[in-house]
Amino acid sequence: MTDGITIGRAAAFAGITVKTVRVYHRSGLIEEPRRDNSGYRRYDTADLLRLVQVRTLAAAGVPLAGIGPILNAEGQDFTAALDQVEENLTRRIEELAARRATLRRLATGDRLLLPDRACAILDRMPGLGFSAADVTTAREGLVLVRTMMPDGFDEYLAQIEHGLDDPRHVALIKLTWSAGNWAADDPRIEELAEEVARHFLDDPSLLPTLTGLQDQDDAATRRDLLTRHGEDDRPGWTRLTALIRRKLRAAGFEPD
Repeated sequence: MTDGITIGRAAAFAGITVKTVRVYHRSGLIEEPRRDNSGYRRYDTADLLRLVQVRTLAAAGVPLAGIGPILNAEGQDFTAALDQVEENLTRRIEELAARRATLRRLATGDRLLLPDRACAILDRMPGLGFSAADVTTAREGLVLVRTMMPDGFDEYLAQIEHGLDDPRHVALIKLTWSAGNWAADDPRIEELAEEVARHFLDDPSLLPTLTGLQDQDDAATRRDLLTRHGEDDRPGWTRLTALIRRKLRAAGFEPD
């Protein structure tokens, strides 16, 4: 290779493009080779070796700004530089793996925002006769409760699980949610409110509570946001829940 090779052949031998070679030149990673009488760059074996070294480090994920110091280092400094590159790559791999896991969870919907225990409740609901709209309502509610009440979320889930084991409770909850489509002045709302209130008074353990909010400075605000979720476009539900709470208080039971 006494006369050297052209930039095109050097790029081909190194497994990169001519454009990439020029980028390496502009970055100062490879010195400009000598030129022939026609003004063309001519690359010798030393230039080709440098190209391969730069390409290898770049392909390994080393930023161009970091390649020069590595190649110019010697002895222990060179080894330390490579160790640092490996550490950075390991960290990058872990970050990418975490992102991939997040994407996989996103593909399953609920499992990105809710733990497996909550997802199991949602998976169980269709078999109990809840509609797709009901499951959506429950999902939104669980996400909000977990956000507003992280410390008491497991206890809240336990209360939900307990309620789903009671057939009468399940039937009343389905009827309560269907009341969201009723008009606010529907006479059935008063009757249903009486029945639901009596049901909770007979067994207060079936009423999911928000006790996990007690230690929050803004507990009242959080409770208000949770209890009023979904009421804006469901006037029947708004009146029903208000009547249920009023009847429970009148009986000496103070719901959360």
